Amino acid sequence: ANRDALVGVHEEYAGDPRFNFIALPKNVGKRKAQIAAIRRSCGDLVLNVDSDTILAPDVITRLALKMQDQAVGAAMGQLAASNRSETWLTRLIDMEYWLACNEERAAQARFGAVMCCCGPCAMYRRSALVSLLDQYETQRFRGKPSDFGEDRHLTILMLKAGFRTEYVPEAVAATVVPNSMGPYLRQQLRWARSTFRDTLLAFQLLRGLNIYLTLDVIGQNIGPLLLSLSILAGLAQFVTTGTVPWTACLMIAAMTIVRCSVAAFRARQLRFLGFSLHTIINIFLLLPLKAYALCTLSNS
Repeated sequence: ANRDALVGVHEEYAGDPRFNFIALPKNVGKRKAQIAAIRRSCGDLVLNVDSDTILAPDVITRLALKMQDQAVGAAMGQLAASNRSETWLTRLIDMEYWLACNEERAAQARFGAVMCCCGPCAMYRRSALVSLLDQYETQRFRGKPSDFGEDRHLTILMLKAGFRTEYVPEAVAATVVPNSMGPYLRQQLRWARSTFRDTLLAFQLLRGLNIYLTLDVIGQNIGPLLLSLSILAGLAQFVTTGTVPWTACLMIAAMTIVRCSVAAFRARQLRFLGFSLHTIINIFLLLPLKAYALCTLSNS
């Protein structure tokens, strides 16, 4: 509906031989738009950048240096929230991104297998991409074409093809994040469905990867389930006996404090102590949302 807003951008750069604009006749979604661009590309490397993302000046250089190793099929940069100071939620999400990149992705990269190269800033080897496009384009779930979860699925296909996937913390990309709870929960619902859909494919890869990655993938899927069971057991105890499950409450609080303290020490920023608020959101909103996602995997 807002195609006219792009005309000025197109006219600004259309005369520059370095740019090639592809105006698809209608909105076909991110995946098919990606594929159209990749098939028209000719360079050795393809950089995927979301439209709401701003790259630091040295991002392409830093990612390209990592891609000099021919065994690397994809590399992602570090994500930050460009609108971090907007609301309390954007501040939390910015910390969440830091933790996801510098704990999870950084640890996975030690074994050459980042399990999801995030869409805001990811570089791919074009020769590898071209060989995977048919699988990428025809992904289906319960007979219906998949229309979200592109980043995770493409990364898993890259690993399945035998390429390494890497994380480059010095390549910083700032992206706009949801500033209110409604859009945030819708985003988390999409991501949860994507994770559940691609988990089976990820498990098939694990036999050829390091044992840490097996434990990591299992932990990411079993962890929320165990936390949910703990909360349900605590609620059952409270309802049946009238006593508060202090042991479970103190254990969750202790784990939260330890995690936030370690993050604050590693980042040298006390603000990470405030990430403890995310535990409340996780327990009361994200866990029920993940359960709903698991029950509605076929929804787009």
